[in-house]
Amino acid sequence: MNISVVIPVFNEEESLRELFFSIKKVMSENNYSYEVIFVDDGSDDNSFEIISRIIDEEYKETIKVVSFGRNYGKSAALSVGFKAAQGDYIITMDADLQDDPSAIPGLIEKMEQGFDLVSGWKKVRVDPIFTKNIPSKFFNFIVSSMSGLKLHDFNCGFKIYGKETAKSLDVYGERHRFLPVLAHWNGYKVGEIPVPHHQRVYGKSKFGANRFFNGAFDLATLLFLKKYMRNPLHFFGMISFLLIAAGTGILTYFGIVWATTLQLHIRPLLLLGVASIIIGVQFFSIGLIGEMITNINPKQKYTIKKTIGIDLYE
Repeated sequence: MNISVVIPVFNEEESLRELFFSIKKVMSENNYSYEVIFVDDGSDDNSFEIISRIIDEEYKETIKVVSFGRNYGKSAALSVGFKAAQGDYIITMDADLQDDPSAIPGLIEKMEQGFDLVSGWKKVRVDPIFTKNIPSKFFNFIVSSMSGLKLHDFNCGFKIYGKETAKSLDVYGERHRFLPVLAHWNGYKVGEIPVPHHQRVYGKSKFGANRFFNGAFDLATLLFLKKYMRNPLHFFGMISFLLIAAGTGILTYFGIVWATTLQLHIRPLLLLGVASIIIGVQFFSIGLIGEMITNINPKQKYTIKKTIGIDLYE
């Protein structure tokens, strides 16, 4: 069995050696054929040098490294890692030792039950309650409710993907949080399994409070694209219709008042009616522009789950 382990790295020099040899131990015990792909996401410590030293210890065939010139974020690191991966299964995990490689056989066993992606669930978390645990529960509840995919932990970095599943995902921005959602929407079967979660030993978390705002904005973007990517006028046109209808109703009322009394006073409601029509026309125009942009390349994208006699990723 060929397995690729993709690990985004950002200033984790203390943990990299221990992490690699923990992965090596699990793979050797289970006779897995594997590769480890470290994606150095612009670290300014000695992370790259540490990985290079491990490679020099006769692990050239096992370890691959991609090093960014600056920090681009976890999504960029995963995207590059997926492209470089050659394994039939692709495992992602964090480099901070909070993910336990001993859970890898369990993830593989779950995958072999017919899943295309299995997400880890940090059922017992050791993170701070108020800054991570409670916000994470709220985030997971919102994403489950709005995406139609019921998982306990979307944000866990410890996941396993089928090769085709991973390489079909368009990962950028902050989308790494929603990879199970994207796979589910593409028709892949997504599962979940509890995994151990350990206390961070070295360094500190690289994600601040802004991750909640970024996650909310990206979720809104994904929901919009899922429903209106091919027909943006359906969304903007609906808003346009409501605004124009409201503005027309208001102006009709003032028109009747003027016709019956021959008097017309400038009131805030009258200005609101005029503004509603103007803004409604603008929304309609945005929708038309969106339709034109979409139809520059009208070819529909299809999700290809399997191929026979051809490798699309050569």
